[in-house]
Amino acid sequence: MNSSNICFDLNTYLLNFVFNKSHSLSLFQNKEDNTKTEYIKINGNNVAKYINEFWTSKQRMANSLHEVSYRACFKSQLPRFFIQLLTGKSDIVYDPFSGRGTTVIEAALLGRNIIANDVNPLSTIISKPRILIPTFAQIEKRIQQINFKEDLKADIDLSMFFHPKTESEIVSLKGYLENRKKKCQEDNIDLWIRMIATNRLTGHSKNFFSVYTLPPNQAVSQERQKKINLKLNQKPQHKNVKKIILIKSADLLKDLDSKKVAFMHNIGRRSLFLNHDARNTPEIKNSTVSLTVTSPPFLDVVRYDQDNWLRCWFNNIDAKNIAKKITMSKNVHQWSLVMADVFKELYRITKDEGWVAFEVGEIRNKKIKLEEIVLPLGMRAGFKAQGVMINEQAFTKTSNIWGVENNKRGTNSNRIVIFQKCS
Repeated sequence: MNSSNICFDLNTYLLNFVFNKSHSLSLFQNKEDNTKTEYIKINGNNVAKYINEFWTSKQRMANSLHEVSYRACFKSQLPRFFIQLLTGKSDIVYDPFSGRGTTVIEAALLGRNIIANDVNPLSTIISKPRILIPTFAQIEKRIQQINFKEDLKADIDLSMFFHPKTESEIVSLKGYLENRKKKCQEDNIDLWIRMIATNRLTGHSKNFFSVYTLPPNQAVSQERQKKINLKLNQKPQHKNVKKIILIKSADLLKDLDSKKVAFMHNIGRRSLFLNHDARNTPEIKNSTVSLTVTSPPFLDVVRYDQDNWLRCWFNNIDAKNIAKKITMSKNVHQWSLVMADVFKELYRITKDEGWVAFEVGEIRNKKIKLEEIVLPLGMRAGFKAQGVMINEQAFTKTSNIWGVENNKRGTNSNRIVIFQKCS
């Protein structure tokens, strides 16, 4: 199925969908496995909720290029489902809250053109290099050419995270990248190295620059790290920054051959990466986007400035200034006002018969169902509500994600509101 089939009946497809345990799409295998439906009334209209296992969330089923940690991101299987179902080759796929770039990277892997937007510039730093991919040989050659000076110290206290020699290597790399950028010499190889280093600053295994700390999507404060070190009776040991960058590079590239790297690079030359408020994206032309797949910031659940302070330091980004621009509303009314304008902008840029898949969640102990807030917002902007998909998956990892409580059967859920622009 794709966007060239304007008569495509999403309702019938979802109702008859059966998840193939071999991880391929299939229909009508076992009627007992068919989609369950519920209905909610929005503005006098009945809107269907489709409940099923529509995709697997297993990491091994995703391309290795996605394996970059970032707070509050969905699995690549989510955008893949909609991209394969609702778009064709060369259609434009967009994410206005791009985060680590899962949607656009998956779209590029599938041969679609892409537009990514996120008010946080870290999003572009983490996602763009994985579209404009250098070869491993280019990365290896470049990293060996960088001169690491000895006895350099950061302009902030990082002694609780890094061995002095590691800190000097990080500061050397930071200075090299800053100099290349100032001289307008930063190329896709430098961007890749910046992306890897940003991702490897802190973490909980040996292939991070830091001593043991929380997972890399959640940098702790200096004072919190001191307490962790004291509790675990640990001191930072020297980590070879160049070696770790090459290890992670090889890991990300393991599923890509030279042909696929060139393919992605070609899409990258046509791609657009923006750092705007999602309510105002003038670079995107009217009626050009075939599909938007996104997940917005949810009220005040995640604090981006606190989680990303060290990444921002490495990339000379003002974390507090960025935090002010990110929509972290403390109540549903404020959040809705912002999202209403987001939907107006999405309506402007979406082509006729185009789609929006808007992933939301149950938050605050299931007291707030954001799909019931989002549905009227999209409809007022002009979209037709095609339903809410609830993807139920076998619970595998985190017991509580973003305040979403796993149900009694041991599953967790994605909740996606689906809209279409109908002429």
